[in-house]
Amino acid sequence: MVGLELSGWALLLAGAAVAGWVDAVIGGGGLVLIPLILAVAPQLAPATALATNKLAAVSGTASAAVMMVRKVRPSVSVLAGYVPLALLCSGAGALAASLIDTAVMRPVIIVLMLAVGTFVALRPSFGTGEGSALPGGWRRWAVLALVGVIAFYDGIFGPGTGMFLIMAFTALLSQNFLVSAAMAKVVNTATNLGALVVFAAGGHVWWLLGLVLAVANILGAQLGARTVLGGGARFVRGALLVLVVVMSVYLGWQQLSGR
Repeated sequence: MVGLELSGWALLLAGAAVAGWVDAVIGGGGLVLIPLILAVAPQLAPATALATNKLAAVSGTASAAVMMVRKVRPSVSVLAGYVPLALLCSGAGALAASLIDTAVMRPVIIVLMLAVGTFVALRPSFGTGEGSALPGGWRRWAVLALVGVIAFYDGIFGPGTGMFLIMAFTALLSQNFLVSAAMAKVVNTATNLGALVVFAAGGHVWWLLGLVLAVANILGAQLGARTVLGGGARFVRGALLVLVVVMSVYLGWQQLSGR
């Protein structure tokens, strides 16, 4: 396996902690850690960087999910229906990843993110209230379908998964951003795990690096979860809008530069 200098390890540990914080707040930590892994160890195959990031991300996201669920207490019975679906669909997405050109997906994702950002910006009260009881009927089925689609997307491509989950739970289940964020962390843990299992089966995970980065990612995620819980729904709303801008610019630059 590729050898790393001490400075490389230090840079990756710092990056993993920052990525953990970002993931816990709103999602998108992979935009920090994956390019960093490839920059520090350019000999690595992209699949190895993706897989190793998943190992770190699933650890941090799971730790943030535990903290937020304890504090916010979303419906466990509802989440229990989403988790197995998220595992299966993200695993299927990871299997299909090599068949889909990310250059084709990026413009679609950019448009979706800008639509989400515009909607949230034009409705200042959206997702910032107290929330209401979970609705039943078609809304539950619609969210279930969206969870499957978003989980499949996470296995294939990934950027913005947490944000899309938060929007689905807020818009269709009438929850505020804080409750939706807690629910998203649980489901995002499952999507990361499903993809990780597929990557591991293919022998793509650099286990030593991934486990070391997982420790730093957990530390960052714990700080991020505390940031979200302290800031409340309005903080999550602001973070979501920032993420839309940052990710749209980043993905747009990748598309134009042909990366």
